[in-house]
Order: sequence, then structure tokens, then C-alpha cells
Amino acid sequence: MASSNKNTLIVILGPTGVGKTETCLRVAEYFHIPIINADSRQIFAELPIGTAAPTVEQQLRVKHFFVGSLHLEDYYSASMYEQDALAVIEQQLQEQGIALMSGGSMMYIDAVCNGIDDIPTVNDETRETMKRRLQEEGLPTLVEELRQLDPEHYQIVDKNNPRRVVHALEICHQTGKTYTSFRTNQVKERPFRIMKIGLNRPREELYDRINRRVDEMMRQGLEEEARHVYPKRHLNSLNTVGYRELFDYFDGHCTLEEAVFKIKSNTRCYMRKQLTWFKKDGTIRWFSPDNIEEILNYITNSQ
Repeated sequence: MASSNKNTLIVILGPTGVGKTETCLRVAEYFHIPIINADSRQIFAELPIGTAAPTVEQQLRVKHFFVGSLHLEDYYSASMYEQDALAVIEQQLQEQGIALMSGGSMMYIDAVCNGIDDIPTVNDETRETMKRRLQEEGLPTLVEELRQLDPEHYQIVDKNNPRRVVHALEICHQTGKTYTSFRTNQVKERPFRIMKIGLNRPREELYDRINRRVDEMMRQGLEEEARHVYPKRHLNSLNTVGYRELFDYFDGHCTLEEAVFKIKSNTRCYMRKQLTWFKKDGTIRWFSPDNIEEILNYITNSQ
């Protein structure tokens, strides 16, 4: 991924709860650069507690892009993030020759580093039609329709994920072509060097940090935050760990204690999924978040 110039995008990634926020703040302050956030949920203004978004104080320390910049009803995708983030990166590289991106959203990071397939943006009419059909006809009916319209994608899609199934059908209906036909998986060349830094800790330490962070979120008011967005629970942006479990509690399906237990358990599961995804990438150099001096030296000596 190296290019002929010195422009470098530093990507700091890692699983939820590992300590990316403070590490990135230290790196950003050292190089006097902003942080380009790569988190698909921290981008929503209504979810600061449950997504562990950078606090007001942290954002005063370092400028952040893509934190609280959208609202729950806003449509946003990894391909849109790719375009928006690349514009910020280009400006940053022109000014200082170095840019910093950080987050745990695998799709967002891949979109910027490798590019994403040029899948058409779904228009409002098609999106509303498919949303209504999902509510009226149910997911199994749409899954069967996808099997008929795009049998190749049907074989690999998560058939229990309404967002994935519906999006594939939206493309089929809007374009008259299969969703598969747009998926080329070609890596795009970037006009800058990409340096990936992975943060990790021993598994038991990660588990403990996640459990304690969930408890802290509850003390900060996660339940109240979830109640505030509960009327919009049908939105995909709220199909998120921390909110799904509390919605079940509000609906009387479990106790608050059980909901908090599930949040911790599901967050740990998501953490393992992130690590599995990241470990496939042999270009990542791994560090402990506690070794900030080692990280800074690695970046400096690699310039």
C-alpha cells in the first residue's frame, strides 16, 4: 500500500474496550493533528453514552471528525463514509503530510483503506417501499424473494439480518441487476501510505474492562439515553449492543439486571468478532495501548 510520496495515514484500530480513545488522543496531541473517527455508531448525536463516544472534554483536547455529526434518522453507509473520510484525509495530508484515523468499525476502516464496491445509493422511494414490505410481509418472505432474484448472494448473506437482506433487494429492485453484480471486491489504490497500528490486551483483561465500562455507562445514564431513543427503536442505527438489550427490558422481556448482563455478554462477543476480523490483516502492527512511547517511536521512525 506504499506510495511514492511521504504522505501517511495512520490507522489505529482494535476491539471495543481496549483503550483506543486515550491512545489516539496522545498520538494526535503529539503530532498536532485531528482524529478522523471510524465508528459507525459514534457518528450519531443521540448515542454518546452507549457508544462510548469521545467526551466534550476529549473533543476540546483534539478536534474529531465524524462524532455526533448525524442523527438517527439520517441514512449513512460505508461507501458514503469512504467518500467523506477521504476528503478529510486529503485535506489533512495537504496541510501536514500525516493524518490519523481510528475506530472499531471494520467496514468503515476497510472502506477507506481498501475501497468499497461502487454500489448505487438507494433512493428514498425504494427504501420506504422495502421498509414497509419488511414490516408487512416479514423477513422470511423477503429472504425467499432474494433467493429467486439473486441466488448467488442468497448463498452468503446473513439470512437473519434484515438490513443485509433488505439492502440487497433494494439494489435488485432499483437497478434491475443482481446485488452480486456490483460486488467486485477490488482493492483500490490510495495515493498515500497506510500505517495500521492494532491495539490489544490479554483476553481476560479485555473482558474485565468491558464489564466495568458497561457498569460505568449505566451510572452515566445509559438507561435514560435508551429510553429517549426508544420510540425510534425500529431504526437500523439502534440495532446496536446496549440499546437492543435495554429495549427488551422496556418491553418487559427481561429484568434490568438481565439486560445489563446481556449487554456485557454481547459486547464481549462483538469484541471477539472484531479481533477475528482484524487478525486476518497481516499489515497490522500490534501494540499494548499502555506502550504509548513505543507506538510514537514506531510512527516516527517509519516516516
